[in-house]
Amino acid sequence: MAKTALITGASSGLGLELAQLFAADKHDLVLVARRRDRLEEIATRLAAEQGVVAGVISADLADPGAPQRIVDELKRRGAEIEFLVNNAGFGTTGAFLERDLLRELAMVQVNVTALVHLTGLLLPSMVARGSGRILNLGSTAGFQPGPYMSVYYATKAFVNSFTEALAHELRGTGVTATVSCPGATATEFGKVAGNELTALFKMGAMSAREVAAHAYRAMMAGKATVIPGTRNKILIQGQRLLPRALTRTIAARLNQPDRRLIVRKSSGR
Repeated sequence: MAKTALITGASSGLGLELAQLFAADKHDLVLVARRRDRLEEIATRLAAEQGVVAGVISADLADPGAPQRIVDELKRRGAEIEFLVNNAGFGTTGAFLERDLLRELAMVQVNVTALVHLTGLLLPSMVARGSGRILNLGSTAGFQPGPYMSVYYATKAFVNSFTEALAHELRGTGVTATVSCPGATATEFGKVAGNELTALFKMGAMSAREVAAHAYRAMMAGKATVIPGTRNKILIQGQRLLPRALTRTIAARLNQPDRRLIVRKSSGR
């Protein structure tokens, strides 16, 4: 019997890759993002290719009322969610003092508050029927402070910690919670965050397909915390041996854009 997955941020990147994985396993979909036209294209294609039911809900999770409206719409459609994927999120790059405060607050709303809100609204029905899986997209950024991306790193620290604690609380309920903690990934994130020209991305990024497949398998296996990629695992283990001040310094250097590359890009070279 088909089970339904709700995926936020499903119009591109990891959200799109995850939607394709669910559809390939014949799970129905509810795709959530701001770009309705893009969502409808994806839903139509996946329904035709995989024979699943694929619906869309256009919503901006920066709006505090969006999670409740999404759940109200699910109830109106009679959709029961077995899989909740909290993938939507974004970042910014630059010193906090120089950033647009409203943009930083919107990031907290999308990355943290909306994730908690949707989880809180959908979790009771999962526990009541003794079945369900939650996948939250955290980050290796959540394991240390990140100068020049301070708010983003802090939001991912919350996601990592919240999900791991939730996974413990849900033991024995038939419901699991998984947080996937990727490092740099080749999606639209770098361009939107403004850090595609940083040393972090110059070191290399994993493909969205690879990261999504790793997260999908971990969620289905009911694992609590997973880190895709051998290099990411080594970096996270290694930083635990370093003094905190050195960890901050390294993160700062990785997050500062390479000005030479910015000049070349702006000049078309």
